[in-house]
Amino acid sequence: MRATVDGTVIAEAPESELVRIEGNWYFPPSAVAPGALSESPTPYTCPWKGPAQYWDVVTPKGTTKDGAWSYPDLMPSAVDRVGTDFAGYVAFSPGVTVSEG
Repeated sequence: MRATVDGTVIAEAPESELVRIEGNWYFPPSAVAPGALSESPTPYTCPWKGPAQYWDVVTPKGTTKDGAWSYPDLMPSAVDRVGTDFAGYVAFSPGVTVSEG
């Protein structure tokens, strides 16, 4: 699977390494291109996953504000609910295309 913005690859990994939650693909942190994400101050807490970290997606053509998010410190019940630990995995918002590579 591949996440792209304006033709720039932001993240890439085999589907078997991703986690699908609520219609979103979560990429392992190691799949994200170096320098592609910049920490955003946008706050959000999911009632069942816990506090989120939003990221701006940075490409040579510009920045997609809050184009990605992750959950660095998951609630234990979230791991139980999903069946795997996805702490730090990164999902992408509209504006970032996620497709089969």
